[in-house]
Amino acid sequence: MTEQRPASGPAGQEYAAGDHAAEAAAVRAWWQALGLPGLFDVHVHFHPPAIQRRVWEVFDSAEHHPKLGRPWPIRYRHDEAVRVQLLRDFGVRRFSALPYAHKPGVAGFLNGWAHEFAERVPESLWSGTFYPEESAPAYVAELVGAGIEVFKVHVQVGEFHLDDPLLDPVWGLLAEAGTPVVVHCGSGPLPNEYTGPASLGRVLARHPSLTVVVAHLGAPEYREFLDLAAAYSRVRLDTTMVFTDFWDEIDGFPADLLPRLVDLGDRILLGTDFPTIPYPYLHQLEGLARLGLGEEWLRGVCWHNAAALFGAQRGN
Repeated sequence: MTEQRPASGPAGQEYAAGDHAAEAAAVRAWWQALGLPGLFDVHVHFHPPAIQRRVWEVFDSAEHHPKLGRPWPIRYRHDEAVRVQLLRDFGVRRFSALPYAHKPGVAGFLNGWAHEFAERVPESLWSGTFYPEESAPAYVAELVGAGIEVFKVHVQVGEFHLDDPLLDPVWGLLAEAGTPVVVHCGSGPLPNEYTGPASLGRVLARHPSLTVVVAHLGAPEYREFLDLAAAYSRVRLDTTMVFTDFWDEIDGFPADLLPRLVDLGDRILLGTDFPTIPYPYLHQLEGLARLGLGEEWLRGVCWHNAAALFGAQRGN
């Protein structure tokens, strides 16, 4: 595993990857300087232990992938309890879990596990997933009726089109209920035949009131996903990994699109991809600040926009 360099902390101090106290202090100082009550991170992953290990194995092989071909060291490779405590120490007052089904027949297991996670971690968003299968409308309806807060689907991993006919009743249910779904459908970092904006555009044309959070700002099809957000008022985008040095080398955000982030400022949400990131959590926040879009914009992105969508605490 690639050695991780120290990261800058407050006042030029440095902390190593394992210096959690110093790192937490640096993150807290960042959001406290904005006068925020904490951070709201809509793109955090927690999985059942065996699946989490498998996910990390995939990233461990990134350097040898024929298309990606670069190391992806996992900075926060810790047990679940340590990761939850780190987020709490950082001052992330609300965060997601976002399991995602990669094949038929696994969504039920993931949803059961995610419900248990939400019960033992009260500040987490109760997260779930679905897959194009005959049973999807029934289990999604049951979860929506029980009060689930967010779903996640990942077309790059699951290899399906968002407008698969088996999902049309699901989108209708979610549009009617207003339950948000985080969708990884941009082609970054590895495109396939299922990624890109086209299938989401077709879904939104049929279900214009659907609440969608486009992961990674839709990278690298930033422009097209911003167009969808401009056309459909319930579309949001999360910042996950974008504006970091690591991501800039893969699919950097075009400078000419920055004014559109201001225009859509109330619909841009903080996301990080914690824990499977190759740099300190603070680096994502610093990348947003470097854009120079103003403190009010940062306050919206890092707390207020997501709090308005999901509530500042469960049940709001």
